[in-house]
Order: sequence, then C-alpha cells, then structure tokens
Amino acid sequence: MKHLLSTLDLSRADAIRILDIAEEMAAVGHREVKKLPALRGRTVVNLFFEDSTRTRISFEAAAKRLSADVINFAAKGSSVSKGESLKDTAQTLEAIGADAVVIRHWASGAPARLAATDWIDAPVINAGDGTHEHPTQALLDAFTLRTHWAKVRGIQSSGTDLTGMRVSIVGDILHSRVARSNLWLLRTLGAEVTMVAPPTLLPVGSGSWPCKISYDLDATLAAGTDAVMMLRVQGERMHAAFFPNAREYSRRWGFDDARLATLDAADSAATIIMHPGPMNRGLEISSGAADSPRSTVLAQVSNGVAVRMAVLYLLLSGDQQRPAGN
Repeated sequence: MKHLLSTLDLSRADAIRILDIAEEMAAVGHREVKKLPALRGRTVVNLFFEDSTRTRISFEAAAKRLSADVINFAAKGSSVSKGESLKDTAQTLEAIGADAVVIRHWASGAPARLAATDWIDAPVINAGDGTHEHPTQALLDAFTLRTHWAKVRGIQSSGTDLTGMRVSIVGDILHSRVARSNLWLLRTLGAEVTMVAPPTLLPVGSGSWPCKISYDLDATLAAGTDAVMMLRVQGERMHAAFFPNAREYSRRWGFDDARLATLDAADSAATIIMHPGPMNRGLEISSGAADSPRSTVLAQVSNGVAVRMAVLYLLLSGDQQRPAGN
C-alpha cells in the first residue's frame, strides 16, 4: 500500500490488517508512556485546505505517538491565500523532506491528483476531499463497530470482519464523504448497509449502490439495526433548500429523545448510536442521544488516533518492525 486515497482501494485483507494493527496501537494509549519509536526521524505534514479539529489533531497525535516530527500546514495564512498552486505547495514540502502528506482539500480528487504526480515522492493520505471520501474516518468507524460486534457475539475482534452486522447511515448522504467511504468499507467487511435520508439528500445514482435505500428512519429502526450512524447536516455545502426547515428535518430524520426512548423500550441493548462529528445537537441528533450510554461518539475520537497510527505505521514502516514490541 503506497497511499490511502479511498476505501474502494482496500481489500478485505487490507482492511482487517489495518484494524488489527490499530488494536495494538490502541493498547499503547493505555500505557504510562504513550509513545513508540517506530517513525523516529520521519516527518509527517498535515496539509489542510479546509478547517478541521478532530481529524487534524488526531493525525498529529498519531504521528507524535509514533515519534515522528509533525508539521501542520493550514491554507489560511499561508502562500495558498496568495494564489500558490497545489503543485508549488507540494514541491515545497518535497524540498523540506516530507516523508508523508496528510491532505484535506475542498476539491474532490485533490489527494489522488497529488499522489499521481511526481510533485512529491511520499505517501499521500486522504483526510477528506470535497464530497468524495474520508477513508480514515471509515476505518475508525469500522474499528468501533468491530469492537462492539465482537463484544455482542462474545468473540475476539482481532482478525474478524463485520459479516452479519446491520448498519444504518442516516442524514445528509448527498454531501457526505463519510457516508461514501463507510459504504465501500462496510460492504468489503461484510456488513449490511441501509442509507436513510430524504430523497433530496440522496445522490443521483445512489439507487445502484450496494445498499438498501430508505426514506423512513422509524421504519428502519423498527426493522432492526445494530448501529445507527447519524451524519452532520452540511449547511455550508448547501446552496438550495433540501428540506423545509430544521424542525421538520429533526422530526423526520433526526435521532431525537423520542427515538432513543423507543429504542430503549424495545430493549435493543446492542444497538449503538454513532456520529463522525462535529454534531449539530438538536438537528440530526439530540443531546440525550449523543450523551447516552449507546453513544460511541467519544470512543470514535479515541479510536481515530489508533487507526491513524496504524495507517502511518503501515505506509512509512510496513512490516520492518512490530509496533507492540517496541
């Protein structure tokens, strides 16, 4: 694996390998000294053309726990704001000796473009590009789901996939790179996926995707699901009216306290509620649901560091050394 650009590029074996190594990396987070020397002397550049909190901090923490040097580059306040091209920025990073580039960009395909050129000879990790993909978010979600699924079935999670698990992805599918990356990866790992959204927030062609399509969240919950992944309503990407108003959206497609109570009353103890963040509390998810025992929101953030450690380790170190033994 030279780059990580899309979950479509990952085979089942690739995905399980990343998740298994992430388990070892997660154990590092529970040590007194939360560091490994695996990437000592390497330089990881976080190249962010869009605002980010969780993803950027997570990659920074992951690289530092592997003892790499980290350079954080934000487009705002840099030469990019003066008109510098992606090519010139990449060549600058090459000149300073970047060993890996983590890129978030507003344009779909920008990471693939960077990886396909000779502008920089370093692994490229897609940290979110437009409405295209966000592969490490999908991997951390899969890690969270696998941990839960293994607990429900009473088995070891290492080496296993998500065969038989039912996952519902709910909300703004149209603008969500998280939804796309999760769909491809979850299908690769054997999960059954249902996309739930108003018709206006489903992409053209989604009917041919390898998943079920539903316009009714209550019906989907009633049919049974092992995980409900709520998506942020991305108002900043909306240039038209995709639903009547916030109250109507929340009533029909938000995970509110009433739906949480219905789930609790049905004694569906194994169903978890996920959200990639940041959350619009009161819109796509209520505070009661976000803070409930079913919520994995904070676990996803924690798991993100372990998964990104695994990705950086594999791209920059490979099997030259085993992480847990260092």
